Amino acid sequence: MLRQSLRQKLQQKLSPAQIQVIKMLEVPTLELEERIRQELEENPALEEGEEITADNDEMDDFDLNDDGGNNDDVDFDDYMSDDEIPDYKLKANNTSKDDKHEDIPFTAGMTFHEFLLEQVGLLQLTPKQETLIEYVIGNIDEEGYLRRTPEAMVDDIVFQAGVQTSDDEMYEVVEMVKQFDPAGVGASTLQECLALQLDRKTPSADVLIAKKLLDDYFEEFSKKHFDKISKALNIDDSCLKRVMNEIVHLNPKPGNAWSGNVLEKSMGTIVPDFILENDENKLSVSLNNSNIPELRISATYNEMFQDYTGNKQNQNREMKDAVMFVKQKIDSARWFIDAIKQRQQTLLATMTAIVEYQKAFFIEGDETFLKPMILKDIADMTGYDISTISRVSNSKYIQTEFGVFSVKYFFSESMTNDSGEEVSTKEIKKILQDCISSEDKSKPLNDDALVEVLKTKGYVIARRTVAKYREQLNIPVARMRKEI
Repeated sequence: MLRQSLRQKLQQKLSPAQIQVIKMLEVPTLELEERIRQELEENPALEEGEEITADNDEMDDFDLNDDGGNNDDVDFDDYMSDDEIPDYKLKANNTSKDDKHEDIPFTAGMTFHEFLLEQVGLLQLTPKQETLIEYVIGNIDEEGYLRRTPEAMVDDIVFQAGVQTSDDEMYEVVEMVKQFDPAGVGASTLQECLALQLDRKTPSADVLIAKKLLDDYFEEFSKKHFDKISKALNIDDSCLKRVMNEIVHLNPKPGNAWSGNVLEKSMGTIVPDFILENDENKLSVSLNNSNIPELRISATYNEMFQDYTGNKQNQNREMKDAVMFVKQKIDSARWFIDAIKQRQQTLLATMTAIVEYQKAFFIEGDETFLKPMILKDIADMTGYDISTISRVSNSKYIQTEFGVFSVKYFFSESMTNDSGEEVSTKEIKKILQDCISSEDKSKPLNDDALVEVLKTKGYVIARRTVAKYREQLNIPVARMRKEI
């Protein structure tokens, strides 16, 4: 049975301008520059310049349904008023007073795979071999490993490239790739990768023993069972130390050694969004907007609107449609300019609050001075919502006299020490890292021993928590830290 009924409810919806502001908050400086360039290309009413932009809503009174007779309420002088103080200049107060900041340069070059393909040209190959070797290189991952078997590639290349080949031909091509630089490329396992690198080294007694160790005792090597290795190879600790030194200086991920590979991962360059200056312990934060242009409403579009409002005699439908197009573009430009303005204000207010909260760290530069801080702490200081603080801190960086830090770096949970004092988990991690750095590498501390060490320093932490912090610091378990 169908029923009709009236129901009243409240629903929150975001306006296009609000959505634009939210999106602007999330993007870092490099992406903002690109976003502005894109908007300049797409919106002819927006252009670079220092002219004052419109800052009132008079054009909102423009009547779409009027046939052209009477639009006295649309006043160009009110809409494009220029007797107000400019409230939007992107570069104003956003750089240091001495203007000595420079952009961090980055270089472009060939990628890891392009480097491998370039070496193909040094070989004398048939067209078929060239196709095969290019296919093999395409299957090498970023770390330099060939994870697929030649047999599997033989089957796939028939369907993908229509090339008929045999297992022997594919094996031959794979062996060619293994001779490429960097040494170890094309290996299928870590054991083979290290062996390929040892083959390139000048033969010596230690290198020969290292090869035998990898061939026959790789499992013991991976588990660091040094006693078993020295006994099996009949060598003393001094010789084993030299042999291990040959192996540990090899590269387990040869692909990562190629600098061009960085370009495949979001250009690998960090451009700070904020710049912090310390003038005798007086901290000041500014936005890094040296490459961001000032924006204004296009003078041409201003004149088009002025012509419409001034020509009351010939306001026909075509002119009305034209001015509606102009209005939409000008409104879009105004929204964009306001969104960037709000972005700058929100970013600056949020980062200023973070610097104030972590003032001791920014003055001293020591991680132990970091106070426990969560998103809500900064939200309470600034009056912004927690989600806004999260968007501001995401993918943003600040340049300080101690280096460039991610804004997220300054947020951490807290825990209480035995004195009842709240300390940051970052401080505990720093102490944990120092303990492991200074341990006896022949008898590294396991997680239970680390719990006891931290307890003597006033931090009562469970073993599983120590294990979690150790993993977050990318520190292996005690057995894997053992050295001769």
